[in-house]
Amino acid sequence: MSHPYARELGEFLRARRGRLQPEDVGLEPGGRRKVAGLRREELALLAGLSTDYYQRMEQGRELRPSDEVLTALAAALGLDDAERRHLFTLARAARRPMPVAVERTPESVPDSTRRLLAAMDAPAIVLGRHLDVLHWNRMAELLLGDFTAIPRDRLNLLLLVFDEVQATEWGCPEWERHAQDYIAMMRASIATDPTHPRATELIGELSIRSSAFRALWARHDVGATTSGTRVYFSPEVGEITLDWDTYPLPGNPGPVMLVFTADPGTPDADRLRLLAHRSHQS
Repeated sequence: MSHPYARELGEFLRARRGRLQPEDVGLEPGGRRKVAGLRREELALLAGLSTDYYQRMEQGRELRPSDEVLTALAAALGLDDAERRHLFTLARAARRPMPVAVERTPESVPDSTRRLLAAMDAPAIVLGRHLDVLHWNRMAELLLGDFTAIPRDRLNLLLLVFDEVQATEWGCPEWERHAQDYIAMMRASIATDPTHPRATELIGELSIRSSAFRALWARHDVGATTSGTRVYFSPEVGEITLDWDTYPLPGNPGPVMLVFTADPGTPDADRLRLLAHRSHQS
């Protein structure tokens, strides 16, 4: 059986190669192509590698590519900074002769963090490394829905965003952007531990029951998923556009706090203040 990091590396390389067209890298399209994207031999030529060596990398065999090889591949594939970091993370882990033991301690939320959430006048949730919702405040409930009505093992952002009923309740008009952000977060998580049982469980379930998840997951998209802007609909205040940011909590890897805010002086800030007022009344 191949090294799990090497498998993930091979799949990432295939996905990025399939994204490129010959004309993107100055090559003639040539005759009819059986598959989309560059051929393996074309990418190997661009990166200065033998076709056999590159093929072995895509097949997930236990190779140990040097940083020079990775740099050449990143340039040939036209990777951005986030994708390049992801490539190096996977490849450096794949250099190990055998997967190393990973400490998997149960995720928990310190009492001090719970008190902080309760004191905040902004919607906030604490996410585990695989997007399990570990804790939240009252404002988050008013914005996103009643988390207490969802079984704990189903209280996961990936599961929720691919649940059509829950997605409708959230009222988010940018559903695919939601899904892409969460998938990118999961990709970053499994780069450091691809065989974690929770990751395997979630990815396996969604791959079986959701064609949308399969299509988006197969793209191997990665990127900066620490902040953004989204539109929500809350029964309490109506449509509201909020900025979101993630803040790491203690641990390695540890949970993160996801906080929603609005630009001061805007109608959205007024709606957020109204939401805070409603949260104090309930």
